[in-house]
Amino acid sequence: MQPFRIVVIGAGHTGTPLLQQLLAAPFVTLLGVADLDLSLPGIALARSRGIPVTTRFTDLLTEHGSTVDIVIDVTGEPAVREALRRHMVDAGNQQTVILHEKIALLLMSLSAGERIEGRHGEVAYA
Repeated sequence: MQPFRIVVIGAGHTGTPLLQQLLAAPFVTLLGVADLDLSLPGIALARSRGIPVTTRFTDLLTEHGSTVDIVIDVTGEPAVREALRRHMVDAGNQQTVILHEKIALLLMSLSAGERIEGRHGEVAYA
């Protein structure tokens, strides 16, 4: 069975523990991590495991195209969400699923057995 091929956007407070879980999962292939701040702990973690990092998530999506199964956006930034959606439409990518930060927090909470809070507050995915 083929592993889930994932790109993560955001490597800070929420992204770092998420990356730890993804890197520990044998059924996940992490294709890349993007964040504007390449000094974050999640970026260092990705680099230490040989995972490509960039400040431009579109570079990862252009490189891997529709072979990306899931893009996890944990930035909490409406501008990033809009740019991500625009990129997917422009690329004609209807295969890749965009996973919102709230869903990532839910899955992390289920794994931890307690509610995990993000730092971005209540940000709608409009």
